[in-house]
Amino acid sequence: PPPADDQWLPAGLVPHMLAILLAVPSTSCSAMQTLTLRSSKDQMPVVGLGLWKVPRETTADAVVDAIKAGYRHFDCACDYGNEAEVGAGLRRAIAEGLVTREQLWVTTKLWNTYHAPEHVLPALRRSLSDLGLEYVDLFLMHFPLAQRFVPFEVRYPPEWVYDPDAPTPTVELAPVPLASTWAAMEEALPAGLARNIGVCNFNTALLRDLLASATQPPSVLQVELHPYNQQPKLVRFAAQHGIAVTGFSPLGAGSYVELGMAGEQDSALRDPVIQSIAERLGVSAAQVVLRWAVQRGYSVVPKSSRPERLAQNLDLFGFELAPDDLAAIATLDRGKRFNDPGVFSEGMNAFLPIYD
Repeated sequence: PPPADDQWLPAGLVPHMLAILLAVPSTSCSAMQTLTLRSSKDQMPVVGLGLWKVPRETTADAVVDAIKAGYRHFDCACDYGNEAEVGAGLRRAIAEGLVTREQLWVTTKLWNTYHAPEHVLPALRRSLSDLGLEYVDLFLMHFPLAQRFVPFEVRYPPEWVYDPDAPTPTVELAPVPLASTWAAMEEALPAGLARNIGVCNFNTALLRDLLASATQPPSVLQVELHPYNQQPKLVRFAAQHGIAVTGFSPLGAGSYVELGMAGEQDSALRDPVIQSIAERLGVSAAQVVLRWAVQRGYSVVPKSSRPERLAQNLDLFGFELAPDDLAAIATLDRGKRFNDPGVFSEGMNAFLPIYD
């Protein structure tokens, strides 16, 4: 386990974080560490495979290859449009004896169009059907935004725009309180459909409000975290309230360049500070950034389809970043967010800010 040392986490965070998690060896991958979730005591591997933007035609093979490389944590979502293919890969790996269901951690997410309470569990059951699973390990609310309902038979996944064929296609919202969506998500626990529930893309104010009304507090908060968007106050707040954190897009700009949402110059992997640390330690820039995240006390779900990168992104536990390294990376924070509905929604004739 990592030492209880203030150099591992932002100042003041260690005593709170260590109260809710321990990095311990996983039974499925000897080098892997896990976060122990507060409510269920389930252990979530600190490194998972993000499946956003993985093409359907390669998803099943990517899942099998990842399992062969040692991955046990898979970050899925209805909106990614490839859960059926993820399920095919999981079934193949289990059939080949590479892994058992109990050794896997599978996350899915509730899409915005299914926030009304009567749609929450049907949406989860649809994801379970596509994944070929009886339960998921973690069920997350994808965004703190409720959109107008789109039936499965009309379009699945429904994505952002309500009617793509409208003269002016746009996002249509629905007046559904987050608390009512959360209450419906809580029903997934006794129903045996999910072992843990949580939220994505929440800020501290939304978390505080949810904690005030929830019967079952969120076990996990998933948000964008990388050296250019470190969110130390949010990470600290989550730790103080026993909420484990997962960082999506932990490598930063890469996944957004091809979407026109970032430029090559936005990549922290090219930053001289990261490059210098990587050169000194004899590891890749990606390994430095992922190791930095693990030493901050949260899990990460990087995406890669290249076998050598899959293995490299798991190989984080044979080296440590020194206090000076952590201090240097802390200076890189720009508050640079790549996945911001308040920005990209304008390309859909809408304005959906969730961050001030």
